[in-house]
Amino acid sequence: MADLKSDNPRILVVDDEEHIRRILKYQLEKNGYSAVCAEDGKKGLLLAREMSPDLIILDLMMPMMDGFEVCTRLKDDFQTSHIPIIMLTARSEMGDKLKGLENGANDYLVKPYSNEELLLRVKNVLDWGQKQKDANPLTGFSGNKAIEKELSLLLDRSQSFAFLYIDIDNFKAYNDYYGYQKGDQSILFLADIIKETVESLGNKDDFIGHIGGDDFVVITSLEKADRVAKRIIDEFDKGSLVLMDEEDIRRGYLEIKDRLGRENRVPLMSLTVALVENGGESLKHFAQVSDIASELKKYGKKMRGSVLVRERRQSGVESDTMKT
Repeated sequence: MADLKSDNPRILVVDDEEHIRRILKYQLEKNGYSAVCAEDGKKGLLLAREMSPDLIILDLMMPMMDGFEVCTRLKDDFQTSHIPIIMLTARSEMGDKLKGLENGANDYLVKPYSNEELLLRVKNVLDWGQKQKDANPLTGFSGNKAIEKELSLLLDRSQSFAFLYIDIDNFKAYNDYYGYQKGDQSILFLADIIKETVESLGNKDDFIGHIGGDDFVVITSLEKADRVAKRIIDEFDKGSLVLMDEEDIRRGYLEIKDRLGRENRVPLMSLTVALVENGGESLKHFAQVSDIASELKKYGKKMRGSVLVRERRQSGVESDTMKT
């Protein structure tokens, strides 16, 4: 059995043919993976629960319990439902492929396969699985680890980029006043605006991340950043009114009582977007980007209404207030 304490990705191979198990184990371990094998579906289910592998390679045609049933049971079990699966079979008919995918498999590999194809599919599914682990459960956007990785990659390459830090102003007050369900709706509303804006105005390789709560990031090109930021603000300011009561909108603020029963007037939700522009050489570490964006956000939140605050290496801080 492979060392389950290893930092290498752990792969469970479930196949009733011994020579297939032996070949897969050899190929995987030769390329840096930890591999554990099961000779039937029942043992595969037990090992999946016991070791919680990063990936399962599952043979379709097995006696007693075939790959379809194993896949269904894995996806129906809370403990194993998150584990990605590559189905392995000698059949090449489209019907079997579709049935496997419908049962929850992530990919399909038809025997005979090349070693290169196997390793590429394994890598792709593992990469997908890691992104899913890090994804924010509410929006599905990449989380903190992926954000740090993306920034570090760009900085290591001395690549030019624009980093947008997007935050809802007065969100806590709104959340307390209207309730958590409405709070989640406002976060999802902003997430949809960000996604649609980046898809329509950004580049195909732009990055969207969700730090948590009401904090998002977008990494795009220098020439696209301004339009992307202003569109997000404009769409949020116009659309977020549907998330609030007409009386509050007419008043222009929320009336919230503090712990002593005193009434406070809190402005309606707006957006602060902090824009850090890097020409490729000035910033060296992702923590620098984070620190600058955080300072810009604090500066922007002192202003009333939605605002775009930018930092340029040469000219310091500039802001564009967006009227609501």
